[in-house]
Amino acid sequence: MHALRQLRRAIHREPEIGLALPKTQRRVTAALAGLPLEIRHGRALSSVVAVLRGGRPGPVVLLRADMDALALTEESGEPFASEVPGAMHACGHDLHTAILVGVARELAATRDSLPGSVVLAWQPGEEGHDGMALMLAEGLLEAAGEIPVASYGVHALSGTLLHGVFGGRAGASHAAAAEFTVHVQGAGGHGGFPHQTRDPIPVAAEIITAVEVFAARRFGPADPAVVSFGSVHGGQAHNVIPDEILLTGTARTFSPAAERLVADGVHRIATGVAEAHGLRAEVVWKQGYPPVVNDAQEVALLEQVVRETLGPGRYATLPHPLPAGDDYAHVLAAVPGAFALFGADGDAAPGNHSPRARFDDGLIEDAVAVLAQITRRRLDAC
Repeated sequence: MHALRQLRRAIHREPEIGLALPKTQRRVTAALAGLPLEIRHGRALSSVVAVLRGGRPGPVVLLRADMDALALTEESGEPFASEVPGAMHACGHDLHTAILVGVARELAATRDSLPGSVVLAWQPGEEGHDGMALMLAEGLLEAAGEIPVASYGVHALSGTLLHGVFGGRAGASHAAAAEFTVHVQGAGGHGGFPHQTRDPIPVAAEIITAVEVFAARRFGPADPAVVSFGSVHGGQAHNVIPDEILLTGTARTFSPAAERLVADGVHRIATGVAEAHGLRAEVVWKQGYPPVVNDAQEVALLEQVVRETLGPGRYATLPHPLPAGDDYAHVLAAVPGAFALFGADGDAAPGNHSPRARFDDGLIEDAVAVLAQITRRRLDAC
């Protein structure tokens, strides 16, 4: 596993953002050289898809790893920290990439005994670029000639699960992630004469408060929602009331009904508050990734494999879904599967997306074992 750790650290040093990841794509392709794989690269993005055909006929299983980094400046202190200003693997995608390379090697070594085929997919653009939708449009599900019967992926977590513990959850495990903007339009003027203006600043503040109260009070634990404002833009001088304020935010929900209710609530509150003060507000809602929904039988198989492969104390059922999104949801909407999360640092460590996040690549071997074994078990079951 030393080579996989070195691969992970090389990717970590040179993170790439978005859909174009040429260096990462080359590293993955080089790491797969010599294996009995049918490899193709994406057209609209720097993806890598490899098909491993087993020695006996059988179904298809799809495995996925994401490869892209985040627009952050690293502060982890790792000796292999990012050498690219403003880019960092702060969500563990470098681990995922190396893990799937390890699975490819592990399964290729026993190819003759595999009853079926395995599609291994390395995906760019998970962090807000919907790379999986592009891969599906380019025929990912048909890569081996037939639709997979199951799909699995893993994701490292920091500050959430205990170190080395794998977690799964039947049903929704990740939220749908939508974006929205609220454009509050007023009429600015001299800061000393606010009565001669229609000041958008206090109206924007009232909208923020009302929306967050709405989200906290309108939704219960059975079908929750999380709404957060991420930026407030407006004004250029301390003594000038601006004409307009632009708010941006995100909404995390776990069902289509909850997302519709949030979208309607944000629109009604923003426009209503603005109108009450004689201003206008325009809301633009951008639907993001759907929720990640895991198949109950596949999660049960995941639990069994982790307990048998790593030990009974290495699995935990997630008590509630995470308010994070992932475009792997597109695959699980089409193919039954399970998204396995694993604690890659202590439970009090900085969380994913933190510039100080650290992930233990000593767990690569365990994740490879889990993914390889669940793939074999699923193929053998058909």
